[in-house]
Amino acid sequence: MTRSKKISITILCAALFSTSCKKEKTNISEDQLHAKAKVIHERAITLDSHCDIDVRNFVESRNYSQDINTQVNLPKMDEGGLDVVWFSVYTGQDALSVEGYSRAHENAMAKFNAIHKLVNEFAPERIELATSSEDVRRINRAGKKVAMIGVENAYPIGLEIGNVKKFYDLGARYMSLAHNGHSQLSDSHTGELDDSWLHNGLSDLGREVVREMNRLGIMIDLSHTSKEAVKQAIDLSRAPVIASHSSARALCDHTGNLDDEQLEWIEQNDGVVQTMALATHLNAEKNEARTKREEEIQEQVVDSLNVKMYSIAEFDVLSYEEQLDFLDTLKKVTAIVQEKKSTMTDFPEAVNVSDFVDHIDYLVEKIGIRHVGISSDFDGGGGVEGWMDVSETMNITLELVRRGYSEDQIGQLWSGNLLRVLDEVARVAQEIRSTP
Repeated sequence: MTRSKKISITILCAALFSTSCKKEKTNISEDQLHAKAKVIHERAITLDSHCDIDVRNFVESRNYSQDINTQVNLPKMDEGGLDVVWFSVYTGQDALSVEGYSRAHENAMAKFNAIHKLVNEFAPERIELATSSEDVRRINRAGKKVAMIGVENAYPIGLEIGNVKKFYDLGARYMSLAHNGHSQLSDSHTGELDDSWLHNGLSDLGREVVREMNRLGIMIDLSHTSKEAVKQAIDLSRAPVIASHSSARALCDHTGNLDDEQLEWIEQNDGVVQTMALATHLNAEKNEARTKREEEIQEQVVDSLNVKMYSIAEFDVLSYEEQLDFLDTLKKVTAIVQEKKSTMTDFPEAVNVSDFVDHIDYLVEKIGIRHVGISSDFDGGGGVEGWMDVSETMNITLELVRRGYSEDQIGQLWSGNLLRVLDEVARVAQEIRSTP
């Protein structure tokens, strides 16, 4: 059977499944709703496909085994019932030069090493690295948390195709082709802002990397890539693709979100879109209104206290003592701003869990529940009211139950769909490697 026929049959089955698996109507009390959501949440394998890290939080004296000031750590995962976290080996886009590639590779290796330290040295009895869906289920049954690794921006591979296998061997199971700025492999969605493109999609090296990812069994992540790059990667890939952290452009017109045509391409590819809880990508109007009001209040507080505020660039050139003084001042200003906000009845509403699940609803309706998942972008800017860190993860399940999603559907959204793609990518890789 040809690949195209396989996909056609898969899509037909997905369509039939989506049609026959409508959301259930809820007609129960709030207490019953919470009780039902709690049971479902505890039984599901909950998975967040995109969380950033700072290597300074992966040292002996300060790491994720402690409840440090991060949105993700093991105590918060325990509290919120999050089972699986994909740690992001993220590198911002820099110059396409030997020096740039070297710095990027060094950054990526530091993050790989940090994740391995967590699972091997700091908390091996509490969290384990998984590289397959079988690993995820085995570790979850053992009562431990699960760490997985995704690479955000393949820029650190430089011009060396061998680095793709190096990252695979270190545990990477998805990799995106670009971030904010064109990489040596792919154009970025940011090119849309000024209609400036480097490759008109994928570069020749980018196409080679896509084929190598298929061969090894790394999911191709299309978050942050340009629309033309999304199309070309899907056309080239022999396996399903993912968008590790993207939302619906129809609901929020941000270049980092996916429009309906892109969503349809991913559906036809049998891939999955991991809905992202980043306020600016969920409801820009709501977020801007709140931010503007907060800035107005802050200006009033700063004026009343007669203190000076600094930009990041200005802060960086202050002496150490001046920086400490400013941080103390900033804490005072922030506390007063928060107090004033709490007494205001007309303060603009924050982007919240309901706005996030609106995007899930839209994606499910547009491309079917088989192709939708969940991501936070925690510690990288993500978080909405009600899901500001992983300790509040159950609120997502609660909102899904409130909207009538069944336990099976919630299981698909939390982890089933992404793990299905991971399995299929591994199967295709095995097929490629076994073909003479």
